[in-house]
Amino acid sequence: MKKALLALAAATVAVQAWAISGTISTATDTKKGDIKWQSRNKLYTVKIKKGTMMVDMELKLADVVSLDIPKPESFDRAVSQVESGNGAAAVAALTKIVDEYRMLVWDKPAGRYLALAHLAAGNAQKAMDVCQKIIAEDKSAAYMGDVAPAYWQVLLKLGKVDQLEGLLKKAAASDDRVASAAALVMRGDIIRNGANDDPAKLRQALRDGYLRVVMMYRDPACRRERTEALLKAADVFDKLHQSSRAETFRREAKMSAM
Repeated sequence: MKKALLALAAATVAVQAWAISGTISTATDTKKGDIKWQSRNKLYTVKIKKGTMMVDMELKLADVVSLDIPKPESFDRAVSQVESGNGAAAVAALTKIVDEYRMLVWDKPAGRYLALAHLAAGNAQKAMDVCQKIIAEDKSAAYMGDVAPAYWQVLLKLGKVDQLEGLLKKAAASDDRVASAAALVMRGDIIRNGANDDPAKLRQALRDGYLRVVMMYRDPACRRERTEALLKAADVFDKLHQSSRAETFRREAKMSAM
């Protein structure tokens, strides 16, 4: 009897860990309730009231057009910790979000910052594991969306340049402006990574990567990518001993991020 109760308690905890309150919509209907992702069957279940009973309604991934899931309370603080260089303090919170919000909107942005935190700590393989877990559920996450730029950084760090190049081509062909902008930032990173401070290579990183984003992607959707490009361009200008231009770009990056 005791073992049965323990098993029931464990099952209850598992269910609670995967069920997230939110709104799920198809082309013809919208439901609110506790939503879970069923990885094996590639579908969502949403617990709704039918008469006097609560029942699970199944929705195929292909039929879902939108998910509205409230932001996890710990997300903003964790992101701030990663961005301020204290990623180690954010790992536990971000890992929890990635696990509990699988295919429920927030796994990807949390996964991005979790991978970046591991990279900053020199744990490229842990960062790879985070990204691959998300990509296993959504193949497009390898070349577009929140996780892709972090995944590309991992591939670059691990020397998987051929694989990275293939994903950048997919991003450029995706007709997604954010993905295209992120791919150009990464193009600059690849060139800069092999430049060894060669001025010609550094100028190529500016021309073929960062400055393209600065000039061509001023729309609000690409603000994060443009800000990143401005800051990385500023670093390159420093290496080219153009401190005045570097400072100008940093000021613009600060304004762009606001």
